[in-house]
Amino acid sequence: MLEGLVGLAIAMSLWALRGHRARIRFIEEKLGERPRRTPPATVIVPVKGEDDGLRENLAALASLDYPDYELIVAARAPEDIPEGVVPEKARVVIAGECPPGMGEKVHNLTEAVRGARASSEVLAFADSDGRVPPGWLKALVAALERPRAGAATGYRHYLPEPPDFPSLLRAVWNGVIEGTLGPDPAPLAWGGAMAMRRKTFEAARVLERWRNTVSDDYALAAAVRAAGLDIVYAPGAAVVSAGRTGWRELFAWIRRQLVLTRVYRPELWTAAFAGHLVYCAAMAVSAWWVFAGNLTGVYTLIGQVAPGLWKGRQRLQVMMRELPGHRRWWRRHGWAHVGLVPLGTWVWMAGLALSASSNVIEWRGRRYRLTAGRVETL
Repeated sequence: MLEGLVGLAIAMSLWALRGHRARIRFIEEKLGERPRRTPPATVIVPVKGEDDGLRENLAALASLDYPDYELIVAARAPEDIPEGVVPEKARVVIAGECPPGMGEKVHNLTEAVRGARASSEVLAFADSDGRVPPGWLKALVAALERPRAGAATGYRHYLPEPPDFPSLLRAVWNGVIEGTLGPDPAPLAWGGAMAMRRKTFEAARVLERWRNTVSDDYALAAAVRAAGLDIVYAPGAAVVSAGRTGWRELFAWIRRQLVLTRVYRPELWTAAFAGHLVYCAAMAVSAWWVFAGNLTGVYTLIGQVAPGLWKGRQRLQVMMRELPGHRRWWRRHGWAHVGLVPLGTWVWMAGLALSASSNVIEWRGRRYRLTAGRVETL
């Protein structure tokens, strides 16, 4: 039985290596993608207090290489926006107190969408803790021109500066998710870099989906899938977060991400839990064999760990292509995306276990109890 468990883990590790060449080709092709037309757009970023580099992050959103767009900074109240961070180009929307059954961020986004100028044909969404490149909006708009595209998404790369161990571990954990994005329809949209045509946004009734949720991106993705459309990946819309984290903050953040997944995409959470349970149990068995003096454990442990290290190297190759302007960081710290992969597997398992016991999360100072169709503010 134990031999079968270890064999299954090795087979799963090898299976996970498939599709790398196709993903590299896709990334290289789409990084140079430009839209045939640049329709008027509205970019919305919610703000809730201070973030690392907030002023610079908002300035980057205000200086995009795009001919016709407005930037809306959305917040619950004026005091949620630190003084002196809003660019002159931006317009501020104050959403007011959040109604029952809705997360504060989602409420802020809802009011910003309602306040967007009538001429905008594209709605794009960013996060205040990430810094976008000048071509960020063009990359999202270009992706929306692909067949069956209902929404376009980029993704975030954590490049902590200066790095410490928990911050590097967060980057590795987060990189596993980015590694699922490629030529196939994306399994998720990330709220810090997503866009939709306004007519699609309205036809898919995204605002209705946002009424009873704290997760803007999971709800938007569900609306796109219900409309029979795809979420497409735009690698040119990569976002950099340079902030650092401590151990307590790291595990609280991981748990929150996975609770949101368990509530709003339970099939993804279940697959991740089952897969990591097999990986970690098999690694523990192999380590036990090694400790007991059985050389078979050495070979089976290598058989499990080596594909993961190779997969980490593949992800690193892709991320370096997406962010060529950060070569110095990659040269100095890119090793983490390979060397910390085995530990990252156990961190995933710990996060999944922590997320299994409760539907209560804390987000930007507010606590919520979640179900698939209801939000209770605590």
